[in-house]
Amino acid sequence: MSFTTVRPDQLSNNFFEAIGKQWMLITAGDESSFNTMTASWGGVGVLWNKDVAFSFVRQSRYTLEFLNNSEYYTLCFFGENMRKELAFCGANSGRNVDKAAVTGLIPVNDELAPYFEQAELVLICKKLYKQPMTAEYFTDRSIIHNCYSDGDWHEMFVGEIVKVLKKV
Repeated sequence: MSFTTVRPDQLSNNFFEAIGKQWMLITAGDESSFNTMTASWGGVGVLWNKDVAFSFVRQSRYTLEFLNNSEYYTLCFFGENMRKELAFCGANSGRNVDKAAVTGLIPVNDELAPYFEQAELVLICKKLYKQPMTAEYFTDRSIIHNCYSDGDWHEMFVGEIVKVLKKV
């Protein structure tokens, strides 16, 4: 199977479903070294007159190191048939295991960032903004207790969607 390039405004995906229920893989790095992680928090929209994706990565995640050192990253969306592989990528650290080798995910090395052959949709993003989330900025203080009681805060990334690949 191959991919075709489409414009972000041509997408009709329900990203509430795709991110929150079906999950996605956030991947950063290059051909020689990359890491991926499963995410179920994020979104897409328009900011600064650009089509963007919002991603959130906990400070403890190995993928954060790759995101911090990369200009580009990918968000990969899969069919329900890949649920087991995404669950594995969310429960295991790339520090300890080669996630692609264990799950059978086949990396594709785009000139900007790696993604996976089995994906149905790939958003290739250029980092525009990054900010650690901290307690002082929460107006709903219950979120701190409910989501950050262990002190493992997220870092927020805003990435311009520079390329969209859709499985044909």
